[in-house]
Amino acid sequence: MKPYQRIIKRLMDVFLSLLIIGLFSPLFFLIFLIIRLDSKGPAIFRQVRAGKNGRPFICYKFRTMYVGAPDIRNPDGSTFNAEDDPRVTRVGRFLRKTSLDELPQFINVLKGDMSLVGPRPDLIDQIQYYKEEEKRRLSVKPGITGLAQISGRNSIPWEQRKYLDLEYIKNYSLWLDISILLRTIPCVIMQRGVFAQSKNVRKCDENVRY
Repeated sequence: MKPYQRIIKRLMDVFLSLLIIGLFSPLFFLIFLIIRLDSKGPAIFRQVRAGKNGRPFICYKFRTMYVGAPDIRNPDGSTFNAEDDPRVTRVGRFLRKTSLDELPQFINVLKGDMSLVGPRPDLIDQIQYYKEEEKRRLSVKPGITGLAQISGRNSIPWEQRKYLDLEYIKNYSLWLDISILLRTIPCVIMQRGVFAQSKNVRKCDENVRY
């Protein structure tokens, strides 16, 4: 990414994030209240994720699971995400279907930990599953949406998602970012690829902070 592209990308991140937070601030407040009324625990879920160059940062989301829910992974190390996941609350299931649980990540974008477009941020311990070439995913800021998200999201294998992230980095342009942002809108509205089914899962520790 060229220096001028990096500057324009950052300006676009800040402008659009401020716009979305300003427009949807009443919705932020409403979701916050509904989560607190639906189940015990904080409304905002904080989790350590891998940022640019593998630097840990606190990623924000609206809480969709019951407090104390175990971490469950697929055999390849990817996070388990099924529509009938018993760890997810009633409100949480709706937030996931509509992608509203991701709204607090616009705060991460403003802080500079994330970008609007980029590879989705993985958990720190998931880096151990990366192949050598896949570590290039860490050469850019993680994003709220990306090429993998508009190409199938959780309905496609983790390996394919990582490949698409590398293709994004390889073919980066500001027009590609704009295209991905525009194509994200119908994906969210149509609720495409939100959930994935998997029968083979395992529990493991998770670096979670509330």
